Amino acid sequence: MIKIKTTIIGLFLVFITGQVALAQSPDIKQEIKELSEQKWQWMADKNADSLAVLFHDKAKFVHMGGTWGKDREVDIIRSGRIHYKKADIHEVMVEMLNEGTVILWNRITLLAVVGSNEVTNPFMVTEVYVKENNDWKLADLTFSKLLIRE
Repeated sequence: MIKIKTTIIGLFLVFITGQVALAQSPDIKQEIKELSEQKWQWMADKNADSLAVLFHDKAKFVHMGGTWGKDREVDIIRSGRIHYKKADIHEVMVEMLNEGTVILWNRITLLAVVGSNEVTNPFMVTEVYVKENNDWKLADLTFSKLLIRE
């Protein structure tokens, strides 16, 4: 009899825990969407200090011109070697893998200044966020150039 009660209580706790996680999922997805939007604004404003806080120490950034880590990305933004002037966001998809990992995809048209050239490109941008010490950190930012112009 005690085993049955323990099993029932265990199943109830699993059910309740799952319901709480599901209830929080839309809130977390919205939080990540808003954080991503804020990131694009910080990039446009060349706010390297806020981006340095957002970027995970082991983050990777994949661009058409190469792949590098957090320090180089922050330096590139701070120096203006790449200026993300405006990201027109056409579509956002968010998938929560677990309570500590969220992937966001943005289909954007990016207006940027690279060196001294102003360029506009359509991209699908993949952003991976991980929860670290109660804060969301951007662990990966990958630009995949789309062949179709908006």
